[in-house]
Amino acid sequence: MTFLQTSVPLEIPFHDVDSMGIVWHGHYLKYFEIARTALMRRAGLDVADMLATGCAWPVVTCEVKYIRPLRYGQRILVEARLEEYEFRIGIAYTVRDEATGERLTRGRTRQLPIDSTTGELCPGTPPGMIAAIERALG
Repeated sequence: MTFLQTSVPLEIPFHDVDSMGIVWHGHYLKYFEIARTALMRRAGLDVADMLATGCAWPVVTCEVKYIRPLRYGQRILVEARLEEYEFRIGIAYTVRDEATGERLTRGRTRQLPIDSTTGELCPGTPPGMIAAIERALG
């Protein structure tokens, strides 16, 4: 199976760390979001494009496995891989040290399509989004 994927380089900024120089656990979700945005843009689906389908895409589940702490000034790669898209959006993430490639964190998010007007669950991913993703998959 072919997956749509991307990798985003980041440097850990001072404002993301605690007094010990370690990234606060909540910031990992921000790094995931940066990679998720880059991933969906690869399919031509920025946030505005997704909202134009009439559906909002809230995150309904999020998992994070902290393997090694991220530290101030560290250069990382945040990898995102689209694993499912027909009924919901499922993305897997891996955070690696840029210099060594060591896996530092892994995670996963799931998003469901919700009607932007009614708040009701949509019956699946809109056909235009599926077509855009499949074009990006080649």
